[in-house]
Amino acid sequence: MNRRKRKKAARHLVTAALLGDAPRVRALLRAGADPDHADGDGTTPLYQASVQGDAEIARLLLAAGARPNTESGRGSEGTPLCGAACWGYTGTVRVLLAGGADPNLPEDHGTGWTPLEWADRGPHPETAAVLVAAGAVRRMPSP
Repeated sequence: MNRRKRKKAARHLVTAALLGDAPRVRALLRAGADPDHADGDGTTPLYQASVQGDAEIARLLLAAGARPNTESGRGSEGTPLCGAACWGYTGTVRVLLAGGADPNLPEDHGTGWTPLEWADRGPHPETAAVLVAAGAVRRMPSP
C-alpha cells in the first residue's frame, strides 16, 4: 500500500472506530490498513475506539497488531488505557490490559496521569479496581 493510500486508510480506520463500525474496521484491516497509523490529527484508531468505550473494536485492532501503549494525538490525547479509564469504560480497560497495556504508564510521555489516576478522579471505582487487580499502583503525591 503506497503512502497516500495508507494515509487515507488510516483516516477511514479512525473514523470507523469513532462510529463504532466494526464491520468497516474489519474490512479496512483485511485490505491492509495499519492498525497503528494515526490520522492527520495524530489520533490512533485504538485510542479512538478506547475513548468511545468500544471493546470489540479495540479487540480487533489489538489482534491486528495495534500497540496498546502508543500515545495518540499531539498533546491533547494520551494512551488508549488512560482514555478508557478516564470515562470508566471497564470492559474496554479489560481488553486493553489483556492486549498488553501497561496499567502504570502515565500519559504525556511519562509526565501526565496514570490510568488509575484517571479512573480515581472519574470517579470510576469499578474501573479503578480492575486496574489495581492488574497491578496498577497509586503514586504518592508530590510534596
